[in-house]
Amino acid sequence: MSDQQLVPLPSPEARRWAMLCHYAAFCWFLLPMIGNVLGPLILWQLKRESDPFIDDQGREALNFQITFSVWMMIAGILAWVIIGFALIPLISLVALVLVIIAGMRANEGKRYRYPFCWRVLK
Repeated sequence: MSDQQLVPLPSPEARRWAMLCHYAAFCWFLLPMIGNVLGPLILWQLKRESDPFIDDQGREALNFQITFSVWMMIAGILAWVIIGFALIPLISLVALVLVIIAGMRANEGKRYRYPFCWRVLK
């Protein structure tokens, strides 16, 4: 037996909802500056009690989107001193890649933790 503990995979439905919690951040395109937070928040609130995996990944997705929003506000302020204009696309690209990776991991049934994330919700 290996050193790793055998943890059963979440159900396919739980994995799908967890993935959607991460991908709900793309609501940014429908409602700029708030859709990325509202999408994961709504899905998490609707499904968090149905499975611990959905609760965990929905909370992680929401925490990252709050962090992303704070980063974008800081970059917007820094745009007054020019550097923000470079930071906004860089932050957006990093967030896009991380959200895609998180959704793929959740669909595989693996817990994903975003780097550089301020975990407001415990």
